[in-house]
Amino acid sequence: MLKHIPNALTIARILIIPIIVFFIITNNYLLAILFLILSGLTDVLDGFIARKFNLISDFGKLVDPLADKLTQVSVLTSLALKGILPMWILVIVVIKEFCMIAGASFLYGKEMVVSSKWYGKFTTVVFYLAIIFSLVIGIWNTYMQNKLPNFDLYIYYLAIASTVFSLIMYFKDFYSEGYLKKK
Repeated sequence: MLKHIPNALTIARILIIPIIVFFIITNNYLLAILFLILSGLTDVLDGFIARKFNLISDFGKLVDPLADKLTQVSVLTSLALKGILPMWILVIVVIKEFCMIAGASFLYGKEMVVSSKWYGKFTTVVFYLAIIFSLVIGIWNTYMQNKLPNFDLYIYYLAIASTVFSLIMYFKDFYSEGYLKKK
């Protein structure tokens, strides 16, 4: 039974995505934040359980990063469609994720695995911080008379710079011999 908990948490994270999107679209930013935090906690928990109890599975290696990408792109798409996030930021993220998925697919066919690196995790954290700031600004602007400026854009700029950096580093790692490991 324990061996299925990390994968169940990953699937739960995927099932939470439409809930987060719904709350963003309906301007219920507080609930969007709460479900985004719940999603992040399930991500941390499934990774901790999988490593602590040696429950790492091929399914988890494939679906966990997919859940991360789906969450991030879905939330950013919602924010862009609402005009909270500039569309060009979403385009850069989608291009980066497409490149990563294409690279991972190529490696999967070669029975090779590329593990996540600190710069990929850093990029994800910065994007989530920017998203949380956007939602907090949305809450403030909904209920207060004085509107906050979009200072969250500066965090998105850092996230985009980190995205470009991580993409370059992953391509660099892809071509370096010591990085690719056979299964």
